[in-house]
Amino acid sequence: MSDLVSPDLHPRPQLRRDSYRCLDGRWEFAHDDEDTGLDAGWHRGTTPLPQRIEVPFCPESQASGIGDTGFHPVLWYRRSLRLDEVEPGSAVLLHLGAVDHTCQVWLDGELVAEHRGGMTPVTADLTGVLRPGQEHWLVVRAADDPTDAAQPRGKQDWRTTTQGIFYDRTSGIWQTVWLEVVPRHHVTELHWSPDLAHESVHAGLAFSRALPAGSTVRVALRFEDEQLAEQTVAVTGRRADLTLHLPALANAMGRQRLLWSPEQPRLVDAEVELLVPGAAPDRVDSYLGLRSTEVRDGRFVLNGRPYFLRMVLEQGYWPESHLTAPTPEARRREVELIKQLGFNGARIHQKVEDPRFLYWCDRLGLAVWGEMANAFVFRPDAAEQLTREWLDVVRRDRSHPCIVTWVPLNESWGVPHIAVRPDQAHFASALYHLTKAVDPTRPVISNDGWEHTESDIWSVHDYSPEPESIRSRYGTTEAVRRTLTDRGPGRHRALLHGDAEGPLRPVMITEMGGLSWAPAAGQRWFGYATIGSEEELLASITELVAAVTDSPDVAGFCWTQLTDTAQETNGLLRDDRSPKVDPARLHEAFTRPSRAIPAEVIDVYRRRAAQASAATSTEHGTA
Repeated sequence: MSDLVSPDLHPRPQLRRDSYRCLDGRWEFAHDDEDTGLDAGWHRGTTPLPQRIEVPFCPESQASGIGDTGFHPVLWYRRSLRLDEVEPGSAVLLHLGAVDHTCQVWLDGELVAEHRGGMTPVTADLTGVLRPGQEHWLVVRAADDPTDAAQPRGKQDWRTTTQGIFYDRTSGIWQTVWLEVVPRHHVTELHWSPDLAHESVHAGLAFSRALPAGSTVRVALRFEDEQLAEQTVAVTGRRADLTLHLPALANAMGRQRLLWSPEQPRLVDAEVELLVPGAAPDRVDSYLGLRSTEVRDGRFVLNGRPYFLRMVLEQGYWPESHLTAPTPEARRREVELIKQLGFNGARIHQKVEDPRFLYWCDRLGLAVWGEMANAFVFRPDAAEQLTREWLDVVRRDRSHPCIVTWVPLNESWGVPHIAVRPDQAHFASALYHLTKAVDPTRPVISNDGWEHTESDIWSVHDYSPEPESIRSRYGTTEAVRRTLTDRGPGRHRALLHGDAEGPLRPVMITEMGGLSWAPAAGQRWFGYATIGSEEELLASITELVAAVTDSPDVAGFCWTQLTDTAQETNGLLRDDRSPKVDPARLHEAFTRPSRAIPAEVIDVYRRRAAQASAATSTEHGTA
């Protein structure tokens, strides 16, 4: 086992122990197109598999060493596993960050885990099966039907040739596989919820088994060299809830130094220690951000002040490795590129990101909209699949300060007849309310882009390439109301029921732009409009952003998109992350002040951005 792994490398940055062992690397692999592997006994681990794959890259990707994008509904993985010693009273846990779409896991032929959901983690307790000092065989079977439209799949194409906005699939293991040795009584979940109004932080914990009498949990919070809070409480049962008072938040003038924002991404370090009589302690390292998000008076509000969101659509897709970042450095670089272009946020699109990507958003300061990968049809089983997986997503990620909004549905995907079918409208509303019930601290959007049932933000997708069309729809309060209540720019009503006369919600254009270079003859491409030169692209971006920021009522925007993705060639960057236009000039265009936010508020954030930039430069020796 390794020493304590830094949070940018640990697969679970907010629940870290020093007993981390990565199992990525070369595994045996086989396609099982006829689904005969179970009958042949492959799960027992005694049968070698014919191919070799580089985990955690999916077999469709070149990085995996396979590079086969054909239809293969069943995949098998096999590798040896050995632990030389395990302390008495310990448990050995196997974690798979994500396996698309369903999986079964065996150790020496004994089933240790089953999971359904391609975006959420799998954990198996190997304690009763693994024998220290012996070689074992770990086997994973993944099933991912390429044509199942009821399965939450996001942008993964169901056709043999990718088209339009859809691209090659990511099947099987696509996030890190790892082991950790933990005490039998250990923390399995840890959730942080800051409450600035009450100068406190709520900690929610879950445990591996019921705790006996006499057990305690100690939680300590520290900012740099300053101890913010420490509390020890008696705990029993399988769950515990603590509220830690932070006196440092009481001074309204002095607490700004502690608050998280994209301009000032302050993080608080946390230590958690579980003490059980007669057992080894469980020690966990974590972190959190002190910040609040809400909507009020038609604005998105961060830490009590109106905040204009300047987001970019982030597909999180690399040509050589698909939904998996090719290197740890690529995750950090992606966040740095987004900020370099002038954005303060990213809408993660039809993908649930790796927690280590979210760590860099937390650490470097990038507001994130967390979005679910959607299905394409509506059936009871499809609704159940998406709901279960979405709840797992929210539970996994709700402690990340960077996530400021939840988006369970996009553009009526999976609810294609929401305008005329009450069951589909009820489903969208149910996801909104269920998400708010699980996490009441963030805004939720029922159906991003159009046909909102209930939403905290009224979002519109508008790909008009003409600045005057944007001004005509959003330039005045009356124009915005017409856009919301008439058939909108996407040929769908923005508000499915009612009108815009009710409680005022922030209005945001959460997809716009989509400009592509004019394609060469025979080139496969997709875009919403074409431009012919670098200067024309920059001029179009500048004029379209100006039309949005001149609106007194638009509270934010999201530009499509960060990078070219397969044949979708409307990125600000090429798929290799090289810029099409000078980043400094794009930064100037995307950071144009908004009329929707008072000038004095903008000045506050500008000062914070300057302070954060100076601090970062000093940290990296570039001042």
